[in-house]
Amino acid sequence: MLERLFKLKANGTNIRTEILAGLTTFMSMAYIIAVNPGIVSEIEKAHPGQGMPFDGVMIATILSAAIATLLMGLLANYPFALAPGMGLNAYFTYSVVLGMGYRWEVALGAVFISGVVFLILTLAKIREMIIDAVPQSIRYAISAGIGLFIAFIGLKNAGIIVSNESTFIALGDLTEGATMLALLGLMLTGILLTLRVKGGILVGIILTAALGALPFFGVTQTPAGIVDIPRWSEFGRIFLKLDIIEALNIGFLTIVFAFLFVDMFDTVGTLVGISEKAGFLKGGKLERATPALLSDSIGTMVGAGLGTPTVTSYIESAAGVAYGGRTGLTAVTVAVLFLLSLFITPLVRVVPSAATAPALVIVGTMMMSNVGKINWDDFSEALPAFIAMVAMPFTFSIANGIALAFIIFPIIKLLTGKGRSVHVLAYILCVLFILKFVYVGV
Repeated sequence: MLERLFKLKANGTNIRTEILAGLTTFMSMAYIIAVNPGIVSEIEKAHPGQGMPFDGVMIATILSAAIATLLMGLLANYPFALAPGMGLNAYFTYSVVLGMGYRWEVALGAVFISGVVFLILTLAKIREMIIDAVPQSIRYAISAGIGLFIAFIGLKNAGIIVSNESTFIALGDLTEGATMLALLGLMLTGILLTLRVKGGILVGIILTAALGALPFFGVTQTPAGIVDIPRWSEFGRIFLKLDIIEALNIGFLTIVFAFLFVDMFDTVGTLVGISEKAGFLKGGKLERATPALLSDSIGTMVGAGLGTPTVTSYIESAAGVAYGGRTGLTAVTVAVLFLLSLFITPLVRVVPSAATAPALVIVGTMMMSNVGKINWDDFSEALPAFIAMVAMPFTFSIANGIALAFIIFPIIKLLTGKGRSVHVLAYILCVLFILKFVYVGV
């Protein structure tokens, strides 16, 4: 049945590899189970009894991730996982609700509307056209840029790099327990991969988490238990509480567009970048782009109804792809693990970020291989590609890297007599990105 459903042999994989790849992806992104509700529940702290409770948002996070990822696996047969997006949850909480003063119910309504727009654009093949319009050099750059972005997140989570008022970023305290553990985990995982140990990334995460329990590090805490019953009453406070009618207010359109813009290009960037690395692109095109994008669109709409900000494709899916995941069985595995995590949150929470951070750096390293495919001798190709790569980690946004590249690429081509080689949609996107930065901002 699994062979017929996922075409494992045709994709050069097997059940064991797919399941372990799914476990690797899940462990790399399981932090969202606690991080998303941690951010969104700031609304509850600001407005006690009227906000979005931590336990309710945690259940919504798990359910939305499981449903969207299951759709990706079954509809598109790709090993990509989805969950509420980092950055989008911060925009939802700190900008729209706490900053602009909109009720969280209205903000969820805006997220739902953006999901509907995603769906329309997907069915109209416009999102697929956007993927096809991405120049080859920028595709390679997106893959490498995501690698830099993943590595940056990993180094940040490990405490190896920290913020600095004078220099923006600086080297962290390497003698701190979590940072030492992450460095040890990075070297340990590197050794495992050098020795070509199957599942080296996953083994590295498990061993690092185990070492973290030693008194010397004191990072991995003993779980309070194994099984935990979900607090459905807290979930009931946010379930289907979105206010779509008020969100349709004209003055709210810029916020809907912001959700739409970030999710669309984060998703496109993730799909193109990881697909380039995994070899899913055929003739420069993603064969099952429409069902993949449908999964993202429907996931956002469902997530808004459940009570969480925009659901989007996760760059941590690269960890499972690096393990060998090539079909939707990897995604289905991730979805099942998310559902199981509803009842074993004590175990999920016990894996420290210091144990998963090395995996992100390792995957980032793997994704840099496409840099050599960029035509560095043609500056009209090299400069946009370089900007796409560095803007992603420097602005902490995949979407910004793509936007800046799309602004620079067609302008340089046009003014150097190479304008006809540029897809017409690239010119349209160039104008839209400029208008977005001018009228909506970053």
